[in-house]
Amino acid sequence: LKGNPKIRVTTCDDAYWQKLCGKRPKKHQVRQTHNATHAYHRADDVDWLIHMDVDEFLVADRDVGEVLIDLPTDQRIARIRPMEALSGDATAFKAFIPNGPNRAQIVSELYPTYGNYIKGGFLSHLAGKVFARTGMAGIRVQIHNVFQKNAVIEGPEQNPDIDLAHLHAKSWPEWQAAYRYRIEKGSYRSELAPNRPRDRGGLSMHELFAMIEDEGGEPGLRAFFDEVCADTPNLRAALNAHGLLRHADLDLDAKMLRQFPR
Repeated sequence: LKGNPKIRVTTCDDAYWQKLCGKRPKKHQVRQTHNATHAYHRADDVDWLIHMDVDEFLVADRDVGEVLIDLPTDQRIARIRPMEALSGDATAFKAFIPNGPNRAQIVSELYPTYGNYIKGGFLSHLAGKVFARTGMAGIRVQIHNVFQKNAVIEGPEQNPDIDLAHLHAKSWPEWQAAYRYRIEKGSYRSELAPNRPRDRGGLSMHELFAMIEDEGGEPGLRAFFDEVCADTPNLRAALNAHGLLRHADLDLDAKMLRQFPR
């Protein structure tokens, strides 16, 4: 990685954490916040910075830099909403549905068995990730928001020119391999809120999956995956009917070779 001049490698060993915040935080979410904030305050050679995960990719019809240059000079953040990949070759995606009176109904139509329990039809986050304009003082970068002096920086709810392609469940085996970690420590952990108020039948993802496992075991989880994540003609048609089917060929192998020739 050090051979690429655009990459700055940081080894997060005990000495690093001791210097940064006294000791290594137990939760990976807290570690991400520390690392993203640390990177922001060292970013003197770029105009914008975004914190993304290894399974997230920016998709745009034109150069991302050009999109950001065109933003108003007083706009401090740019929120990039996700589109979640259907399982398979990661070329088909379900688009983000903005919050509104019709979202719950659309999701229920797309996923008749489990739609009432999954917010926006996504397994993972709807908040997306945030570009932050560099050079601001008092900044703390969290996973889905940017704070200045402990106040969240507000901005447009979505940038229509860029999508965040999220490969959260690329295949049944890969989703299954990550499932236990997500249940215990990740995006399905017990402390997260339900998709809707509990007095309206809401369940958290943790509770939903516990219910599915109790009632149907692994076959139950597979049935959930097949309805919500699998790249099937029926789901493609349903998404397309609502204007929610997106296509993007990430061509990751070619992009990696361009940056790291063999």
